[in-house]
Amino acid sequence: MAVIKSNNYHDEQNKQNILKMRAVLETLPSFCRTFFRGIEEYTSARTRLAYAYDIRLFFEFLHERNAVCAKMEIQDYPLSLLDELTRLDIEEYLEYMSLYQKDGKEITNDERGKARKLAALRSFYNYFYQTEMIQNNPAALVPLPKQHEKEIIRLEPNEVAILLDQVEDGTKLTKKELEYHKKTKIRDVALLTLLLGTGIRVSECVGLDVSDINFEVGGIKVRRKGGYEAIVYFGDEVETALLDYLEQREQIIPAEGHEEALFLSLQNRRMAVRSVENLVKKYASRVTTLKKITPHKLRSTYGTTLYQETGDIYLVADVLGHKDVNTTRKHYAAQADERRRRAAQYVRLRENADK
Repeated sequence: MAVIKSNNYHDEQNKQNILKMRAVLETLPSFCRTFFRGIEEYTSARTRLAYAYDIRLFFEFLHERNAVCAKMEIQDYPLSLLDELTRLDIEEYLEYMSLYQKDGKEITNDERGKARKLAALRSFYNYFYQTEMIQNNPAALVPLPKQHEKEIIRLEPNEVAILLDQVEDGTKLTKKELEYHKKTKIRDVALLTLLLGTGIRVSECVGLDVSDINFEVGGIKVRRKGGYEAIVYFGDEVETALLDYLEQREQIIPAEGHEEALFLSLQNRRMAVRSVENLVKKYASRVTTLKKITPHKLRSTYGTTLYQETGDIYLVADVLGHKDVNTTRKHYAAQADERRRRAAQYVRLRENADK
């Protein structure tokens, strides 16, 4: 009898993204394929797919709002169209992205959303401009929308303790939720303890296999954004929670193709990102009603605590898997500012200055 190898989560996700990409390309002008082949070497399938969705939005806007473009099918647009568009066309597109209708739904974009869409267009235009396939680059003339820094939403230390207590005892869960809680408590404690104790991304968490845990070194092997692998180390609390769960995990017969997955759903399949998001929402809503806590906010909680304890922004960037330390610095600038404020109180110029 042939043994069916367990699905590698990351390879499967990559495969799905490639298939989705092919479907999107069928709806785009043929010259777009040249762009996506050109950036394939230094971008992930997920990034290219995100670009494809945003570029399709741009062409859909032109098809709906531009009198000339409306006369052609999007797939028939020639490359020369890019040369005919102006800075004003792109600015009008970004303004339209603030609020528009699609498939009967009202969609909005804040400054960050519009900045991502402009970044996709800039990359698109830059490729054809630098390869001398077009003469103009209006996307480069449009400034990125000014983004207001968002306050980091995170759990306070007491809230972290209350959250984990809630996962363990489930006192505030509904009667129906408690029925599931009996079966998933040990798994949920391990999962949330791991997220809070390592700061890994939810996609990295659900992609873990049992073999990725190494208790001898106290670390887990994760696949970071960009496809590279890294070891993330954990402390005693995470180790205890994982060992408890693995003891239970050994008694579970995984669904075919999910034998290697660390965290399993009640259907004994690898947990999905959405499942973890719902799990975090369920428990966190019992702890605080003022904060919208997501898996990413648990990551922010870890990053904030690590920075407060060490003051080492480079360490935080490395542990969180940020390629650019400026990304980390931007997120934790408020903590740095608070440290500088406290520094002003440490130095006394005169002994009796306050008298």
